[in-house]
Amino acid sequence: MKVRIRDFIETTEGLYFAVNTYSHPKDRFFAFLRYVPYEYIDFEIPINNIRKIDGRKYVKIADTSLAYKFLEKKFPKYLFYDEVNSVLMHSIPKEDIKRILKPKERLNEIVNEDQDLNELEKKCRKLAIILEDYGVSLKNMGVSGSLLLKLNNENSDIDFVIYGKENHKKARESLKQAFEDKKLTPLSEDFWKIAYQKRIKDGTLTYEEFVFYEKRKYNRGLVDGTMFDLLFTREWNEINEEYGDKKYNNLGFIEIEGKILNDDYAFDNPATYRVECYTNPDIKEVVSFTHTYAGQCFKGEEFIARGKLEEVIEGNNRYLRLVVGTTREAFNEFIKLKI
Repeated sequence: MKVRIRDFIETTEGLYFAVNTYSHPKDRFFAFLRYVPYEYIDFEIPINNIRKIDGRKYVKIADTSLAYKFLEKKFPKYLFYDEVNSVLMHSIPKEDIKRILKPKERLNEIVNEDQDLNELEKKCRKLAIILEDYGVSLKNMGVSGSLLLKLNNENSDIDFVIYGKENHKKARESLKQAFEDKKLTPLSEDFWKIAYQKRIKDGTLTYEEFVFYEKRKYNRGLVDGTMFDLLFTREWNEINEEYGDKKYNNLGFIEIEGKILNDDYAFDNPATYRVECYTNPDIKEVVSFTHTYAGQCFKGEEFIARGKLEEVIEGNNRYLRLVVGTTREAFNEFIKLKI
């Protein structure tokens, strides 16, 4: 079995987990709980969180703390204390895996299906064809999220995946051109407000700041009125780290200033920035585990960031990194330009 981020794993009980890292222990995969069969739910949930496929109802779990509480109560076997990262993780032992769902395979199915596509699938297909017209190869695309699982509803967005850092850069350049050619549409004010409410829970970015950063990323847009993200996933030959190669020690929360030296994987998960840190020269990188701060700064720009300081141990080498997004909501954590 091989997995990478944007893949989903279905367990034998019907739970769906989103793979969220490239390196895993030999006996299990790290992935975060996303969808739960309705029959396991014993708490109140919004009606628009209920999805159905093949007669079975599912509930989307978007809240980090709720996902942990649910697993602790119902399926503690899917919680695993990762001593390498010193954190409690969601993980699936390999013997509990029913199937692995791949974004590339699902997009190929959508693009090559001649009939019976639902409205969201039609829009996804249109997006793929437009990007292909601008030079992005279909073989480097996929679709994740609810469309991958066939659990999309009328409120669903399109989690569109681009494989490889050069291909993702090309896709963002293509999106900018598609906006200018009016083949695709930038987000309207209403959509930015929805995105802001979804992403920022504590005011660490004002609405104006959030929109400023998002607009210059060129990784979001509208296809026939539906929002999509251009998500990055490494090609297999770009994945070069094995589980356990690095170990991490938590050193507490700090705020730093510095300059971006390399942004090749700024849209990855985690988004990774090689940096020169003005406040502590031992800090060599800033990483973000929340999508909000992917692509937030680019090479040559000066930044301010707040998050968890970690010591990274790699063989005989040691350095420091700052982690932003220790939870999905990234409370009191951020990356901003130094102005």
